[in-house]
Amino acid sequence: MNRRRFIQSALVLSAAAAGRRVLAQGAPATTAAPTGVFTPLRGGVGIFTMRGGTIGWLSNPDALAVVDTQFPDTAVACLKGIPGVGARTIDATINTHHHLDHTGGNVVFKAASRALVAHKNVPALQFDAAKRAEAGIKLGTRLDPAALVANQVYADTLFDDVWRRELGREIVTVEYRGPAHTGGDAVVVFEKANVVHMGDLVFNRLYPYVDRPGGASIRGWIKALEDSAASYPADAIYVFGHGSAKFGVTGVRSDLGVMRDFFTAVLERVQKDVAAGRDKTQVVAVENLPGFPDLSVPLPNRLGSILGAAFDELTAPKA
Repeated sequence: MNRRRFIQSALVLSAAAAGRRVLAQGAPATTAAPTGVFTPLRGGVGIFTMRGGTIGWLSNPDALAVVDTQFPDTAVACLKGIPGVGARTIDATINTHHHLDHTGGNVVFKAASRALVAHKNVPALQFDAAKRAEAGIKLGTRLDPAALVANQVYADTLFDDVWRRELGREIVTVEYRGPAHTGGDAVVVFEKANVVHMGDLVFNRLYPYVDRPGGASIRGWIKALEDSAASYPADAIYVFGHGSAKFGVTGVRSDLGVMRDFFTAVLERVQKDVAAGRDKTQVVAVENLPGFPDLSVPLPNRLGSILGAAFDELTAPKA
């Protein structure tokens, strides 16, 4: 084992141990070794799916990059299995936003990367989310809130609007399109491969999570989807943070349109309810939104919280 491989292995093992400590405090133990699925797309770009937000990866003879990091244990499985990784250092690991299922594995990837990249708003949002968890506010995770605070790992390379680098034979551009799913969402473009990682700007045929405490804006989300659809080639492959079993986590431009149309329908419905004098309790009492059968799921689902977020956004005092 050469020195670099030894150091990388030690870092991975150390990070894996940290991950196990986190998971042991709140998640059930598992007897099976972590596994995941690596799916090549094109141009040296692919995805890794296991648990949490979809990880994107770039592997070419001259560069490596990763988009999002899931959780500590799944991040270890991903790092070990990226095609061609060997003892190489990752040139850039990119967080599309601050949520735990996209940043929880930072503890693994930061140690193995030259740069951990995110929008400038992400570290503060990440910290605030952990503090809310520490205060007992549910984040949809079984991890212990105190462990979330203790094990936060933040990006060390921040950008305002655009971060762009040549990575070997690929050009990677990371773009901020304003508040949407959160206040720090980034779209990651592998320009030559023509693959676009949308992070959680698209939940493919799933009711999405609208994180208003984390800076979300449904109006901004609609604009971000429209801008993204207009900005990239018609034959781009899109990668989504989450997707239903039927539709999956990759797709095409029209899938962005479905997400946009859903949010447009949400705002229109809630605006009519507000105009009719209905209160928030009445507004959120909807099981599934007509016109979107592919999103319809049995209760409990997220639709009530989405309608509630729309109500809050539409009725918020104007600054």
